[in-house]
Parts: sequence; structure tokens; C-alpha cells
Amino acid sequence: MTDNKNVLNISYPESYPGSQTTKISFHKESPNLTELFSPGKIQANRRCFVTDATVATLPDVQDFISQFEDGVCGNDLLLILGSGEPYKTIESVLEIVKTAVEANFSRKDIFVGIGGGVICDMTGFAASLYKRGIACQFVPTTLLAMVDASIGGKTGCDFENYKNMIGAFWPAQEIHIYPEFVQSLSQAQYRSGLGEAIKTGLLYDKELYQMFKTESEKILSRDKELIFNLIEKCAVAKAKVVEQDFTEKNIRMYLNLGHTFGHALETLAGLGNIPHGDAVAWGIARQVVLCAREDICSESFKDEVLEVLKQYGWCTEATHPLITGGGIGERLLNIMKKDKKNASSKIKLVLQRALNDTFTEEIEDSKILSVLK
Repeated sequence: MTDNKNVLNISYPESYPGSQTTKISFHKESPNLTELFSPGKIQANRRCFVTDATVATLPDVQDFISQFEDGVCGNDLLLILGSGEPYKTIESVLEIVKTAVEANFSRKDIFVGIGGGVICDMTGFAASLYKRGIACQFVPTTLLAMVDASIGGKTGCDFENYKNMIGAFWPAQEIHIYPEFVQSLSQAQYRSGLGEAIKTGLLYDKELYQMFKTESEKILSRDKELIFNLIEKCAVAKAKVVEQDFTEKNIRMYLNLGHTFGHALETLAGLGNIPHGDAVAWGIARQVVLCAREDICSESFKDEVLEVLKQYGWCTEATHPLITGGGIGERLLNIMKKDKKNASSKIKLVLQRALNDTFTEEIEDSKILSVLK
């Protein structure tokens, strides 16, 4: 500590939010959460398990849920929240905190999120808030959560119809990935996860992108071996990025490819009305069209990406069919101006020169509007 008449500086030791490491386990067998967690067994750390009403009905989760009577099993708790984006609110986050407060959880105890991206994000955020931070663990049950949302410590919730506007960096201690859960997803949920997976291929993995390009039949039929490989590739790619740039100061921003456009689309449509991955895929189409118009990428690269996106049924047109009314481009632009990556009045976008060749740049409003009409 240094001290003089006008300045007092305090030095702190280097610290890491949450846990210094995350252990990701890939399970080829069918999910058995009762065996994995042994709810009710006396141990050093109590657990507050958080899931939603949809996940609670899955056959692979039923035995685990049945261990709890009125949300209690020994020293462990179970909280079941509403399902989907409409419930990704600060009120839901505080419901997790309230449950732990009323049960007198200590800072040594653990929150465990079992569900998709919404549950993982909110459970991690609640863990970051409770008594200034306790550990969390995840069991992602959607493809989107397995390939992206559960990994890397971004937590939070929506606010005033803006996507993920409040939150914290708070990584999970452990993540248990069971690709078998993918087989029970609705087509909308499955395709949403694919949107984040193809983004990963475009950013980091040429082999993964090639899978999307040439193996669409196997991907769309949910071939188990291929899906397991896809999930592993995405997890490895994201792990490498967050290890180098945990708090998104530079290269982690690339993971937002398609997201600035996509988040604006989700907001304008009303959160939850367009699956997140579908919005990201539409955003990827908008950025590649912008890049081609500005001679950042080749026309052939743009055409190829758009063709691959179309194979999976994603909208690649300037105007999404679920958005109506006048001034759509201007309305989207105004929402994009609130994006967290922006450092000035201009909108910062993640752009690509070619496959696995990515950068960020502030783009003039007129150029963005040109690809929204």
C-alpha cells in the first residue's frame, strides 16, 4: 500500500471468480442423476438443485426428482422454476437466493443447475450473488447449453426485455455433459443448439464446419456418435478461448459472432418467441452479407455460408418473417446500440474475412441498415 497526502492505493492479490478450474465430464451412458449426486447422502457440502418444469418431466430425470419430498431430501434442496426465456428474470434468480437463505446455506455449499442455458445462466448468477459467492455445478440438458451456455462462466438474466443485460462472470466447478439428453429435445430446441455449434465451426474448427456442410442428414437425424463428437469439439474450442480471455477483453468477443444482430432480433420479437440459436444463425447470415458488401470476405464465402445455413432451415433473409411492422431496420439498429460490446456510439460487430479468420470492428449505422432491408 502506498500513501501520500493526496492518493491512497490499495493492492489486492490476483483473484478468480467462482472456481479456478472447471472439470467437464462427458458421459456416454444414459443420464442417472440419482447415482451421480446421491441426493440426501450426508456430506460436507449441501446442494440446492435448480431445474425447470420441463426438465423435471424428462424420463431420465424422474427418478432423481422422486427422491425429494416437497423439495427436500436430507440436507439437499430442489427448486423447480418456470420453463423458458420468459422466466429468465431477476425475480427467478432471487428465488434461488431466497431458497438458500431460508435453508441457511453456508458459503461452503453448492448450487447445481440442471437444465438448458436459462437454468445454467440463472443458477450461476445466483451463486455469484449468494453471500458474495458460492460454488456452482451444471448438468446441461439442451444442446445449446452443452456446446455453449454452461461453459465459460458467463451468467446472468434478461432485464426489461434486453437479453442478458445483468450478470457476472462465475464459472462452474463441474459440468456433467450427457449427450443422450439431446435425443429428447424438441426440434426447435435441437436446432437452436445447432446454431451455436455452427458458429463454433465458423470461428475455430474447419472440420466441425465441414460436418455441417456435408453431414446434414446425420446431424438432422441426431446421429449419436456424430452429436457426441460435435459437442466435444465445441467444448474444447470454447475452453481454449475462455482460458485465454475469461472476462471478454479481446478474443472472447469472437464468440459473439452473429449475436449482436441475433440478440436484437430476439428483443424485437419478444424474448422467447425466436429460439436463441435461430436468432444467432440469422445474425451470422447478416454479418456475412455485410462482409461481402464491404469486400471484407469473398462472394463465394458468403454464398457458401448462406447455403449451409439454409440446409438447416434457418432464415437468411434481411427481414425475418416473425418481425412485422414498419421501420424494422431502424428498430433493430436502436436495440443493437445497447449491446454490451459497444465502447462508443458506434456498434461493434464480430466479422469474418474467411473461415476461422475473425475480427471485431465498429461499423457505421448506414452499413448495418443496408443489410436489414
